[in-house]
Amino acid sequence: MNFLKLISAGALLATTASYAAAEVESLDPIKLTLHDWSGQLLTTTIMGKVLEEAGYNVEYVQADYIAQFAGLKTGDLHVAMEIWETTGREALDEAVATGNVVNFGPTGMKAIEEWWVPSYMKDVCPGLPDWKALNDCAREFATAETAPLGRYLGGPVTWGGFDDERVESLGMDFEVVHAGTDAALFAELESAYQRKAPVVLWLYSPHWAPAKYDGDFIQFPPYEAACYEDPSWGMNPDMAYDCGKPTGDILKAGWVGVADKWPGAASAIEAFTVSGADMGEMVGKVDLNGESVEDVAQAWLDANKDVWAGWIAQ
Repeated sequence: MNFLKLISAGALLATTASYAAAEVESLDPIKLTLHDWSGQLLTTTIMGKVLEEAGYNVEYVQADYIAQFAGLKTGDLHVAMEIWETTGREALDEAVATGNVVNFGPTGMKAIEEWWVPSYMKDVCPGLPDWKALNDCAREFATAETAPLGRYLGGPVTWGGFDDERVESLGMDFEVVHAGTDAALFAELESAYQRKAPVVLWLYSPHWAPAKYDGDFIQFPPYEAACYEDPSWGMNPDMAYDCGKPTGDILKAGWVGVADKWPGAASAIEAFTVSGADMGEMVGKVDLNGESVEDVAQAWLDANKDVWAGWIAQ
């Protein structure tokens, strides 16, 4: 990526410029991971630009969401800016337990990721958004490829989420079909919504979609940690994942060596926060208005200098 640096005048510039002018601990590149959804690209770009303002050398590396932990453990990758408790907490906890990965704390955004149906489906599927009502009318969601089973359109397979396991453990008459990309997922939602066609799919927040489209997240049996860890928990005594997905923080994580090699950068990463409202607005500018990730991230930085200056003044 080529990032345009816009430096403004004033007292704040003096603060950040003086910090950047100081000798950073190492000029070796700090490798930030990039994934396949706009919000994560924005979060990572904002962090990267701030680190560059502080004088650090930043490198962006494309990586799978869950598979990235292998690189974080070895130090081949350094920072992951979005680990969603909804889908990534197990992988994060396992990586932290090795002693090679650290949890840099919350980003300030709260995560919801779950099955979602548009409100117009309540006319043909009474009882929604209860999961049992959804399952009772599974045939309404069938496609030529999945009939007689209903189709659930999941996110890209790299996102995790245990949807296949959930379907099996709850005995649902659905087949999980994974969208190839984030863009494909929301293009299908837009198409179905315009036609009032049956659709049940993965939706998440913070994002513009829950605000744009009228609908509901499916209400599965409430998540508890035991649901994922203990097959005897819940309605299926033989299988785990017989519940909905957890909700919680969106976290930052990284190689344990970041704090030793780049302590100033580690402090800035820990200090990073952005609101879910801000992120939803930024993702909308990218996905709906066609603005570039770089331009939207820079606009946020220009409007929030007092916020990010504090990150690099730690």
